[in-house]
Amino acid sequence: MSPRASRAATGRAGRLRLRRGLATALRGADLLDRKLRLLLDREHTARRAAEEAHRAWDEALADADTWLLRGVLLGGERALARAAPVDRVRVDIRWAALMGVRHPAAVECAAPVRSTAEPTPSNTALAHAETAYRAAVRAAAELAAHQAAADLLAAEAERTRRRVRALRRHWIPRLQAELGAVELALEAAEHEEAVRRRWAAGRAGR
Repeated sequence: MSPRASRAATGRAGRLRLRRGLATALRGADLLDRKLRLLLDREHTARRAAEEAHRAWDEALADADTWLLRGVLLGGERALARAAPVDRVRVDIRWAALMGVRHPAAVECAAPVRSTAEPTPSNTALAHAETAYRAAVRAAAELAAHQAAADLLAAEAERTRRRVRALRRHWIPRLQAELGAVELALEAAEHEEAVRRRWAAGRAGR
């Protein structure tokens, strides 16, 4: 029901339309409140997952840098160049939807498989560095996915919060006020009609 239609509502038909509109607005506000709670809860979960992924990324990156330095000190930069695989890590993102919000839900990282023609790391330190860097890449991908999910959910939560605020602070009170005015007008009209009927009945009796 539009504001113009609600302002023009009069009589019993208008009261019925206002009651239906008010019931719809109240039900909509309740549904939006539930949606907002779900969005905020999922956003909080994504934020915590992003924090854990950030810590894992920091630890894996520091560990990888340490092993890399040891490997380079043991074998030199030429050993590092020979040990690097040709293919890159492939990251796939699995998406999910919550209350109409599509967001990253999980990531899958496919590490490159070293072919028989490619040389293996010349020392144990470089092998450890390769494993640690793969873990860092996975943590970075998970961090990006969780952060993106949290941002998307937060944006939808803010839009939902504005809609709830508009309903509860403006639209619902307006409908309630208009419904009250229509009901008062109907009560006054019914009272006047009852007075006229009693007056007419009195005249008929005389």
